[in-house]
Amino acid sequence: MATRATDSRNNVPAVAAGDRRRWFRGQAFWLVAPALLLLVVCLGLPLAIVTLRSFSEPQWGWQNYAWFFGTPVNLTVLQRTFAISAWVTLVCLIAGYPYAYVMTAVGPKMRLVLILCVLVPFWVSGVVRTLAWVILLQDSGVINSVIRAVGFGPVKLIRTQTGVVIGMAQVLLPFMILPLYSVMKTIDLRLMQAARSLGASPARAFAQVYMPLSLPGVYAGAIIVFILALGFYITPALLGGPRSTMLSTLIQNQVLSLLNWGRGGAMGVVLLIATFVLLALAAPLSRQPHKKGSRR
Repeated sequence: MATRATDSRNNVPAVAAGDRRRWFRGQAFWLVAPALLLLVVCLGLPLAIVTLRSFSEPQWGWQNYAWFFGTPVNLTVLQRTFAISAWVTLVCLIAGYPYAYVMTAVGPKMRLVLILCVLVPFWVSGVVRTLAWVILLQDSGVINSVIRAVGFGPVKLIRTQTGVVIGMAQVLLPFMILPLYSVMKTIDLRLMQAARSLGASPARAFAQVYMPLSLPGVYAGAIIVFILALGFYITPALLGGPRSTMLSTLIQNQVLSLLNWGRGGAMGVVLLIATFVLLALAAPLSRQPHKKGSRR
């Protein structure tokens, strides 16, 4: 007759590895259950209601989607929304990559100061920051005053797409820097020294050694910034004009001003599906560098 194994020190029956895994899986479900419930109630349920109303109001059918794709203005605004989000992502990457790199290269005290500079904007309301940009970018603002002082004419920044990109990039820059820093701090800087000792120039060592290792942070930060930029409303409304209107403004107009939940829901669903399609197309590109690196 088979007997269960026991621990020789305390005479407690030993638990098989399979039993431990099954026990952990059962306990893990209850650990993530509150978060899953919160997501379903606060995200899944409202999204399902909006999708349902996009088909059911004012009557069941596809009329709201036919109206959206049959109106050239809607397609133009949708294209502009993705274009502005792409520009914001690019600006954040260009500004955030060197900053995150410096954070990994300086000493602990200076790194703490740089991290503090990244976190401080989170403590200020987005509306306050946007209103500050209104003061800076207006025709008689600080930036145009400096431009006039150096001998150039005034530049139209407020109520333009350029102003919208500047304001959104400033708000979203921390969401690019933090993922970049979390990846860059794990990269051993001695790898670049080793590449230089083998004859590589500093630029080549950075481009062929350091940059590929930092690509996961680039992809993570770009995805976060791009998705957040698609839904921006306050900054484009305050800094932009009619030619820089984004889809979120049209959704607000349909839902709150015209009380047309059907058309507003259709706009939101189209934006969500277009975002998923774009991310699906970009996913193979993000996996390709890792495959190349694994072959090496």
